[in-house]
Amino acid sequence: MNRDYQKWYSDHLGKEMELLVHGHAGTPFIIFPCSNGRFFDFENRGMFHTVEQELKEGKAIFFSVDSIDRETWHNHGAHPSVGASRHEHYDQYIIHEVIPFIHHFLGNNEKIIAAGASMGAYHAVNFFLRHPDAFGGTLALSGNYHAKHFVGDYMDEHVYFNSPLAFLPGLQDNWYLDQYRSSKIFVCTGQGAWEETMVEDTHHLKSLLEEKNVPAHIEFWGHDVNHDWNWWELQFPYFVKKIV
Repeated sequence: MNRDYQKWYSDHLGKEMELLVHGHAGTPFIIFPCSNGRFFDFENRGMFHTVEQELKEGKAIFFSVDSIDRETWHNHGAHPSVGASRHEHYDQYIIHEVIPFIHHFLGNNEKIIAAGASMGAYHAVNFFLRHPDAFGGTLALSGNYHAKHFVGDYMDEHVYFNSPLAFLPGLQDNWYLDQYRSSKIFVCTGQGAWEETMVEDTHHLKSLLEEKNVPAHIEFWGHDVNHDWNWWELQFPYFVKKIV
């Protein structure tokens, strides 16, 4: 299995950022880590062993990025506007640095699948919906999809446009909607311990996508399925196989 480590200074974030590549060809995925997570978490948890066949056959390639959640949505020592504004820098890092790196690495401009679990699922859905010209779909496991879970009742334009459950109801722009309708959208949550708000948000997201006539594959797993890695280890390969 090809494994490649990359590190560079991000002009958009003003610091060095790291990422890992697993695979050599196939459908490209960006893996966003869980809350306050690191670029190596999926690797350390053995997640890529669950998709070893897809990696060996060149059906999928994964680019695991770092988070800056402690500077953005989990920057609880600052006013919410500070974290929301900093997230926009992260958005620019992903769009203007990571995605061009992926295109150069692969030698093509193929759209990318945004993927992750927990906080990573929030990022995966949010990045896909904000940038459907760059992302061809999303694989989101056990996510919340409104920034209110991080900043409470505070609202500004950065919070609004990074809260899918806030901006989707009023979205009428066919430039976005047509691209959503031709994308691969896979969203899943368990219904067990620590999944209560994820179940609520996933039902809400499902309803909004249906109202917009956007096809999406959304699953609610059993009441024994908790918000934890042992379930994501089962869900991740199950949905990757469907996508590739």
